[in-house]
Amino acid sequence: MLEPLACSDCFRDRGLRLEALRVGEELETPCPVCGSPTGKKLDAPRLEHVAHSFFVRGTIQRTAYGAAPRVQYNSRRETEIATPPWLTADLQLIGAKLGVGFFYYGPRLWMIGGVEPLEALQQPDSRSAIISRILAEYPTYTLGTGESVYRLRINPTHPAENAEYDSPPPDIGGGGRLDGPDLPILYASPDLQVCVHECRASAEDEMFVATLEPSKPLALVDLTEVLLEKDATEFESLDLAVHMLFLAGPHSYDITRQIALAARAVGYDGLLYPSYFSLLRTGAIPLETSYGISHRRVARLAEYEKAKLVPNVGIFGRPVAEGRLLVRCLNRVTIRRAEYDLSFGPVSVDDRPSFDLDSFTEDPA
Repeated sequence: MLEPLACSDCFRDRGLRLEALRVGEELETPCPVCGSPTGKKLDAPRLEHVAHSFFVRGTIQRTAYGAAPRVQYNSRRETEIATPPWLTADLQLIGAKLGVGFFYYGPRLWMIGGVEPLEALQQPDSRSAIISRILAEYPTYTLGTGESVYRLRINPTHPAENAEYDSPPPDIGGGGRLDGPDLPILYASPDLQVCVHECRASAEDEMFVATLEPSKPLALVDLTEVLLEKDATEFESLDLAVHMLFLAGPHSYDITRQIALAARAVGYDGLLYPSYFSLLRTGAIPLETSYGISHRRVARLAEYEKAKLVPNVGIFGRPVAEGRLLVRCLNRVTIRRAEYDLSFGPVSVDDRPSFDLDSFTEDPA
């Protein structure tokens, strides 16, 4: 039997109330706090879920590489965060019912990009050595003849022609994560919804998709794998460096293009790599930890971590024209409905500066 500690009607903050409505349970008994018979009831696990979603996940700040929440809570600390006036009573209620205090979180520096191989990749004179490690330590994925991937095009000139679904021509290529003037790339994914995100499609676009299959097995560097590095800390982790690199924005493209060029030079057909939109597609939390240890270093969580990522495929050259990828089917695509799974967080918790590797220090608690 659920033992309620509070209910959705207890909260003044709209985001907290909506989250409580989402996870709470309908009970006819009055709330022990506000007396409401209609509010969704929250026992300790549900209230803890609301607290974590709102104050931890809801304050995650992405940095150039990596991400970390600005707030954490535990039973050993007093509440110290500053909140808007409409949130103060809600914060006090949650803290009292769970027996926790909310505090400003000083993340371990690896969470916001302080990873030695990642820092080396950002320096042209040390980049090639790390890229050589990537090609040596990551496994090969074979894209077999029975596998399909999708290639989406927005407003193609001749949508019924196979050539429209090959790598972009030189005059419009070179602006993506892997392609450059000397390396055309055909981008595809086994996940059609990720293709829509990657192409930044909107409701008024005319969209067409090709279903592609290899004519022969293609060897790809598998950068979606979780490397379990027994002898490396998070600060030394090649796995975390690559993970953060492919979840970063366009400022990382110079590095990822160099990885693609190096992979082609040693004979690979392309890369299997995490989509930038992976976390948006799966709803996962970036860089989860337990007691400060990355989940990507825990063997039993490797599949859980890998499941957070949606793979993209980048095939070198012009594989449709070259006959390495066959167009099995062409279809027009229509967006029928867009629906967002939303969570909430406080509008502000303090006026501290953003996380910065040069000035930020870890909070040992």
